[in-house]
Amino acid sequence: MEKQLILFRHGKSDWDAIFETDCQRPLAKRGMKASKVMGKLLADAAQMPDLVITSSAVRASSTVELAAEAGQWNCPVQSTDTLYDADPARVLAVILQTPDTVGTLLLVGHEPTWSELTSLLIGGGEIRFPTAAMARIDFELDSWQQVGYSKGRLVWLLQPKFFT
Repeated sequence: MEKQLILFRHGKSDWDAIFETDCQRPLAKRGMKASKVMGKLLADAAQMPDLVITSSAVRASSTVELAAEAGQWNCPVQSTDTLYDADPARVLAVILQTPDTVGTLLLVGHEPTWSELTSLLIGGGEIRFPTAAMARIDFELDSWQQVGYSKGRLVWLLQPKFFT
């Protein structure tokens, strides 16, 4: 059996907006547009997730909300503080807790964690994760509890600028 992990970096945020904390920073118009493009892209490619877990940051939760609406995803979405300001080990802990009924897991989060985690999961290499980019990593495993560093295979890394 194969498990598919999709890492989705939040869309471009609006640094000029009024916000009290970094976690409250909203998406910029460009980030909103890119989020919708990527959500529809996943749907058009029939690669929609079975479960989405997003960082609790406003820019991340807004990204997944817009993507899911544009792509008409019909899956549960969970929000967690764990993915905000997380290192790769904390994200891996979230992955390991995923129910095995989930075939495709989509996580929405931040840099530099997504680049670092992708590199660790596929066994090395320099990865660059621009805003609203998505990467799919496949694991030839029966259980999410078996996921570990160097066990994945990068299938694709897509940037919204190629689809707008």
